Amino acid sequence: MVVVAIPLAFVAGLITAISPCVLPVLPIVLGGGVGEHRRRPYAIIAGLATCFLLSILFAAWLLDALGLPDDLLRNISIGLLFLLAATLLFPQVGVWIERPLSRLSRRPAGDLGGGFLLGCALGLVFVPCGGPAIGFVTSAAAAHDFGPKTIGVAVAYTVGVSVVLLAVALGGQRVSKRIRAGVDRLRIAFGVVLAASAFALVFNLDTRLQTWLPNWTHFLQDHTEASAAGEHAYERHQNVTDRTPAQQTTRPPSGLKDYGPAPAFTDNQAWLNTPGGRPLTLARLRGKVVLVDFWTYSCINCLRTLPYLESWYRTYAKDGFVIVGVHTPEFAFEHDIANVRRATKEYGVRYPVAIDNDYATWNAYGNQYWPADYLIDAHGHVREAKFGEGEYSKTENAIRSLLAERDKSLPKAVHMADHTPDYPLTPESYLGTDRLDRYAGSPIKKGMAKYTLPFVIDQSQLAYGGYWDVGSQRIVAGRDAQLRLHFFARKVHLVLGGTGYVDVFLNDKHVRRVHVTQDRLYTLLDQGTARDGKLALRFTPGLAAYAFTFG
Repeated sequence: MVVVAIPLAFVAGLITAISPCVLPVLPIVLGGGVGEHRRRPYAIIAGLATCFLLSILFAAWLLDALGLPDDLLRNISIGLLFLLAATLLFPQVGVWIERPLSRLSRRPAGDLGGGFLLGCALGLVFVPCGGPAIGFVTSAAAAHDFGPKTIGVAVAYTVGVSVVLLAVALGGQRVSKRIRAGVDRLRIAFGVVLAASAFALVFNLDTRLQTWLPNWTHFLQDHTEASAAGEHAYERHQNVTDRTPAQQTTRPPSGLKDYGPAPAFTDNQAWLNTPGGRPLTLARLRGKVVLVDFWTYSCINCLRTLPYLESWYRTYAKDGFVIVGVHTPEFAFEHDIANVRRATKEYGVRYPVAIDNDYATWNAYGNQYWPADYLIDAHGHVREAKFGEGEYSKTENAIRSLLAERDKSLPKAVHMADHTPDYPLTPESYLGTDRLDRYAGSPIKKGMAKYTLPFVIDQSQLAYGGYWDVGSQRIVAGRDAQLRLHFFARKVHLVLGGTGYVDVFLNDKHVRRVHVTQDRLYTLLDQGTARDGKLALRFTPGLAAYAFTFG
């Protein structure tokens, strides 16, 4: 499918360059041609294309390899924008910067100099609309798959974007030449625009701007990269649901099944709660009983299992029992290792945690669920698997059985009370289109659009109201954004991101205001007992909502 994928990627780049995603960089590209040097627009686009291409292919890998923060390149690029704004507002600063670059290039200062630096800064902060083409490149890069197809698609996409932006830059240069008498004023005006753009990036105002605008290129995307042929061309042919356990046998005396050798902890980005952050291996854990727990810190089902895991770890660790948490992110913000580190401290997780941002260990186990627990015996074989909450006594009995195989006398069983809800509470409800279910509102549209709330919402249904940008994983609030939900539960939780407020109304009565400060799970309601209720939420523009969970 390479023959189809690469031309479609070029077309996708062309479409991206006229979409709302380009607006944060468009004024900078348009004004970048201001000046005396005719090659400056080419230098800008060369810098943008080079740094954008390198960032989508290799930035994540390089930062991980060097142990640098994920947002380092973005912060550097914002710093460059401030510096380049200074070169326009204060010409002597520009002379100092361009002089060494002009010696390196043996061309007149400004051909490459500031223009190339400006392009590089833009290339590192330019975030395109995520269609199948760019999704294929980023997912392949996350798996370190830098094959010919990945590189070909990335180059074609970058060239498509660059062709349009070069035309914009050349247009800006022509305009400046027609009003040559005002070039100095234009330089100052552009310097102000550049500084303002840098400030907007610091406070993520570029993202908020995009949430207020409709996606006017949706029709073109649907008939190119997002068509059936396009999606097929960008499949990576790897599905975790295709994997099955090894052939089952029995191993006395526990009576537990034997699913064969356990997969290794594979290509993890970091380890928490280990000496010096050093990785663990199953070979080093041979002779111990190991529970591998797949979790993610915004999953309420995972969080409800943590007290049981901690109690088992505390009770049986001295008898050769080890828990290894494998944090495999469900949402984009859960990739941030600092967020995971903060969550493990907040929730009191003391056992080792592997950061599995690339799903390598998840795929090695063929896992499909959060939470999921795999019990591994002293010989390194998988003996039991449990998916979801509940049946904690059964899991503890399996732990004790495997420890007993090591001829250990064991302490008294914990047998904590099982607080898993046993009433018919409302199911987990995702808000992005990938897993949207029980939706009762007006038709879903791409990009920022207005939604109308229905008069009646049945049990376990939800609806959007006001302006929302509905994506695959999340929805982002615009003007007058509201959510309505008819639920049955004791507690209502919502995964939120961004900065702002959510006003919570229960049965038409205002009950609280939730201050959102980071991407995580927030508890909206705790009614004490499970009951039926009608929830109405009002959002600050720019907030993102991912999924409801209930307890």
